[in-house]
Amino acid sequence: MSTVALRVNGAVHPLRLDNRTTLLDALREHLDLTGAKKGCDHGQCGACTVLVGGRRVNSCLLLAVACDEPVTTVEGLADGDRLHPLQEAFVARDALQCGYCTPGQICSAVALLDEAAAGHPSYVTPPRAPNGTGPVALTREEIRERMSGNLCRCGAYPRIVDAVTDVHEEASR
Repeated sequence: MSTVALRVNGAVHPLRLDNRTTLLDALREHLDLTGAKKGCDHGQCGACTVLVGGRRVNSCLLLAVACDEPVTTVEGLADGDRLHPLQEAFVARDALQCGYCTPGQICSAVALLDEAAAGHPSYVTPPRAPNGTGPVALTREEIRERMSGNLCRCGAYPRIVDAVTDVHEEASR
C-alpha cells in the first residue's frame, strides 16, 4: 500500500492505494469519476483515455502511484456549466451512439488539437523542410490517423472527425 496525492481536475486527492492500482481504477473506484471506461484493460481500445500532464494516456496502463502530473478526465474539461468546445461539437454532430467510447474519444481529441498546434507530426503528416515548424494542417486523414487509438464499436468515426474538424476550424478563425 502507498499513499498518493493525485491531482485530478484541479483538485488534490490523497489516497491510500494498493501499489498495483491503475489510474483508471483509482479514478473510477476511489474518486467516483466514471467517465473513463474500462474497455479492454490492455491499452488497445482507448475507452480509458485521460490527459496526464496534457498528454493522452491509456489510464488502464498507468499505475496510480506513478502518476505525478495533473490528470484531466472528461469530467474536468467543462468550465463550470459550459461544456468544452469538443464536448459541444460531439453533441452537435451526433458523434456518439452508445456513448461508451465517447469520454476517451473526447480526451484524445483535446490532445490531438494541442499536438497538431504544437507541430507534432503523425504518420500521415507530409514531410516538411528540415527547419519546418508551426502547426500541422488537420486534414480528415490527419484527424483519422491521430484518433486511430480510440475504437468505436458503433462506427461513429465520420461524425467524430466532423466534430474535431469543427472545433479546429473555429479555433483557427
